[in-house]
Amino acid sequence: MDARNMAIGVFDSGLGGLSAVKELMNVLPCEDIVYFGDTGRVPYGSRSRDTIIKYAQQDVNFLLKNNVKIIIAACGTVSSVATDLYQTVPVPYTGVVSPTAEAAAKATKNGKIGVIGTSATISSHSYKEKLCSINPHIQVFEQDCPLFVPLVENGFTDPSDIIVKSVIEHYTAELKAKGVDTLILGCTHYPLLSSAIGKAMGDGVTLIDSGRATALYTAELLRKNNLETTRTDEGSYSFFVSDTPHNFESNASMFLGRDVKSLVKQIDIEQY
Repeated sequence: MDARNMAIGVFDSGLGGLSAVKELMNVLPCEDIVYFGDTGRVPYGSRSRDTIIKYAQQDVNFLLKNNVKIIIAACGTVSSVATDLYQTVPVPYTGVVSPTAEAAAKATKNGKIGVIGTSATISSHSYKEKLCSINPHIQVFEQDCPLFVPLVENGFTDPSDIIVKSVIEHYTAELKAKGVDTLILGCTHYPLLSSAIGKAMGDGVTLIDSGRATALYTAELLRKNNLETTRTDEGSYSFFVSDTPHNFESNASMFLGRDVKSLVKQIDIEQY
């Protein structure tokens, strides 16, 4: 098979990576996509470094068995913690940190950037280090938000919901007080809460969606490696999860704006 017409592989700890898939569908509509959401072991953000690396390697191994041409770790935690993973992957590979940090550095006007993410992502300081390497004058303010992923995974994304509002206001209050004008959504689950986060932060703050930034970077990576598909029709999509597909199917269909129920299969990720 022509490598150019193989699929893009995407993995995440659960539902959140669909924010990257949605953007990939928009940016690269003719590409096939294979997605794995590790719904049986979500969240990754509270796990140890060794466990996160182990899970990420299994996720990669599964995607490689599906003959993908490029792999995207659409997971802020994996991108921040399993930083050497690319050395073992035999196809082009990217996480979300570098593309997202680049986009934030371009967007800020006052040089104050906030980063929200899982506890593992924030404790790694991956976004802060990348931003400071881009521009040492940038001030970076970090905040872990351990309740955001459970909210999204359980369908709590409505900005008018009192639970959603109170949790988001709790985590963003200090960042708002610091005067950040740019906020990195450092977990691919967080764009599903972007409406509520935007309301909490106010109109003067630009939200940087890691899914969008990574999709644009992936398009560039495919071009550089001469891996753009030669097809001109819409790509096909396959979704795999490590737990029962039911909740994933309903949430994914709502988020992507298309029915994916017949496209989701459960697999035993421990075999990989």
